[in-house]
Amino acid sequence: MTKIKFGTDGWRAIIADEFTVENVARVSVAVAQWVKANFPKEPSITLGHDCRFAGELFAETAAKVFLHNGIKVHMAKDFVSTPMVSLGAFNLKSAMGVILTASHNPPSYNGYKLKGIHGGPLIPEHVQEVEDMIPDAHGCDLGGIDLRKAEADGMLTYVDLETMYVDHVEKNFDMKAIRESGLRWGYDAMYGAGQNVMRRILPNATFLHCEHNPSFHGQAPEPIHKNLIEFSDLIKKGGIDCGLATDGDADRIGLYNGKGDFIDSHHIILLLIHYLVKYKQFKGKVVVAVSTTPKVKKLCDHYGLEYQVTKIGFKWICGIMIEEDVLLGGEESGGIAIKGHIPERDGIWMGLTIWEFMAKSGKSLDDLIDEVYAIVGPFKYERND
Repeated sequence: MTKIKFGTDGWRAIIADEFTVENVARVSVAVAQWVKANFPKEPSITLGHDCRFAGELFAETAAKVFLHNGIKVHMAKDFVSTPMVSLGAFNLKSAMGVILTASHNPPSYNGYKLKGIHGGPLIPEHVQEVEDMIPDAHGCDLGGIDLRKAEADGMLTYVDLETMYVDHVEKNFDMKAIRESGLRWGYDAMYGAGQNVMRRILPNATFLHCEHNPSFHGQAPEPIHKNLIEFSDLIKKGGIDCGLATDGDADRIGLYNGKGDFIDSHHIILLLIHYLVKYKQFKGKVVVAVSTTPKVKKLCDHYGLEYQVTKIGFKWICGIMIEEDVLLGGEESGGIAIKGHIPERDGIWMGLTIWEFMAKSGKSLDDLIDEVYAIVGPFKYERND
């Protein structure tokens, strides 16, 4: 019997080794028990999977366990990003959101993330409660649970989480400014779950690796420069003004300027704070993981913003975001959330915010970084791992 442990964001394991139908069902039993204990009146779960191998099989396994336990399931119609499931859980008032994803891990992995009714990671105490409930065996007759019958009975509904997300984007961004700016945008999905939604949002952008490939071409879908050399070259040769990349489940961001230079997450966090406060007059606390540059505090001091540091793991940041007035929460890894959206990391949302900043200011990404440097001073960051 495998001991299943949740890490900084969910449980992840190698497919067909520890990540099996049996173990997914075991975790799902614990999720169902926790939901029934904490939301006893007609609870529901929003459920989805990303582009990884056997995602549909594992999602259907989870759905069968939830249905076996009398929990209504809102199932994504197709592969989706993690932020889509989080937004769905929030909008549909589900007791929990569940997405089958291993995020930026190598293609041999899959995983299981838990999202709360607030639209972000389940807080650490509740994650531990779920983990403590995982049984040695799931005890469900998975073959005896008919999804078509559950749909006919109204216990299983298929929801278009992608359209829900697109509608949310259209309501919250000046998409006319972005689309008509005259700037050329580029997007690298890294074969991940952002590929379809970005084609809908900005069909005239330049796209790379926006096809379904569960092997991710043999590479971990993590948006760091060493994994994005092809994208960098495309930007240099294609006259692209700014390039956005997202990871396997589209919650992490990678960014490039028009010269094909990688812009790390420390600079992205600073740009977002600068835009939200100076240009949009937003206020609120800034919460970052301990691995983030101290330049963030310097910018917060400049704008009179409260500043707090947490342990690594976005679930710690989310716990503060759902209780306090937070402007931005972010990590060095490229997981960032901002006010005006759900308390969830979202690479596409952060990228669109930067693109809106460029479009409405009429300035290049480098010019905007220079504005930040005028306040905090210039710096460089290089990640070696």
